[in-house]
Amino acid sequence: MRYMMIIKGDENFRASGPPPQELMEAIGKLAEDAAKTGTIVSFGGLQHSSTGATVRLRGGKLTVKDGPFTEAKEVIGGFSIYNLPSKEKAIEEATKFMELHQRLWPKWDGECEVRLMYEEHEGPVTA
Repeated sequence: MRYMMIIKGDENFRASGPPPQELMEAIGKLAEDAAKTGTIVSFGGLQHSSTGATVRLRGGKLTVKDGPFTEAKEVIGGFSIYNLPSKEKAIEEATKFMELHQRLWPKWDGECEVRLMYEEHEGPVTA
């Protein structure tokens, strides 16, 4: 089963300051270890929202808005996709990632959302 982990936090690092190099190295090691076991599919960090845009459909109309997304308190800062046998294992992996932040960047506040992905043959079902 594929699980996506979505990292959210304050992209301006108002309270925490920027991520320490030691944290970035530890995240790299975590990804390297997951690659060796074949559990990680993909991962990446996202640049500041000022480099992005949103395309919104509302009431049948499309609108485009360039970043930054100043109205958002938290933004997606990164993601990873893992092949794991259960939700419990996915939560274990997310916890390892967040424990690195807790230990190496203690002033940072954020969250890691864990979501099961649809497989190719699946899709949303209407009730």
